[in-house]
Amino acid sequence: MDSSRNITEFFMLGLSQNSEVQRVLFVFFLIVYLVSVGGNLLIMITIIFSPTLGSPMYFFLSCLSFIDTCYSSCMTPKLIADSLYEGRAISFEGCLVQFFVAHLLGGTEIILLTVMAYDRYVAICKPLHYTTIMTRHLCALLVGVAWLGGFLHSLVQLLLVLQLPFCGPNVINHFVCDLYPLLELACTNTYVIGMLVVANSGVICLLNFLMLVASYAVILRSLRCHGAEARRKALSTCGAHFTVVALFFVPCIFIYMRPSSTLSIDKIVAVFYCILTPMFNPLIYTLRNAEVKNAMKNLWKK
Repeated sequence: MDSSRNITEFFMLGLSQNSEVQRVLFVFFLIVYLVSVGGNLLIMITIIFSPTLGSPMYFFLSCLSFIDTCYSSCMTPKLIADSLYEGRAISFEGCLVQFFVAHLLGGTEIILLTVMAYDRYVAICKPLHYTTIMTRHLCALLVGVAWLGGFLHSLVQLLLVLQLPFCGPNVINHFVCDLYPLLELACTNTYVIGMLVVANSGVICLLNFLMLVASYAVILRSLRCHGAEARRKALSTCGAHFTVVALFFVPCIFIYMRPSSTLSIDKIVAVFYCILTPMFNPLIYTLRNAEVKNAMKNLWKK
């Protein structure tokens, strides 16, 4: 690897080079990060210590909150720090670590959201068999599969980067180490690798999103046989989940379903699914879920 590159670090351009804008970004992203981490930790603590939230749905939700906490923490703190000073250098190894962890967590979240949709499908379409199908063992196995899938996805991405020769320049027009900005710096033809990225990231995002849409179409169709109260509760739960799915999947599909290229809007889209979505998830699930809100109130009283 060393023989194919002569750079030891990258310089991140970030979101802006204007000092006044950087100060505004510092305050904004600091608030977003604190709300994101605080909200997701609150959900995890509430689910862990609330006996009323022992169903598989809340087990998966606590796993999602854990992933969102880690996902936000692998990128936002550096973005906050970079807003304070001019130097935005990151070592080659540090860039690869950030890149690998981000894709590990992102890939795991994609699969976990699909697992959560399957859980809702079983709960609504096969309620009499729900407890026998969604056992603790199966839930743990599905979460393990999500982490394994995320790891394999990230490993493939990392191997693609390690094949690239970097001989300069070393300026990344982004605020995070990602594959397309890195491909622009490689001193070789990256067309084939770009298509592999589409296959590994874009197609995975698109296929999981289509499976999720299909599962919710089946769920909505089955709700016609339920009572009004059951329909209201199911729509509230599924509506929250589909909102989270759309917030995460649509930007990812926009970024990774096209050939290797970077657009001016890419950084804004990346802010949305990398920084803002982990903050929105706990807000969406708590504001639309009476059980979680009641559990939080009871936990607070203790």
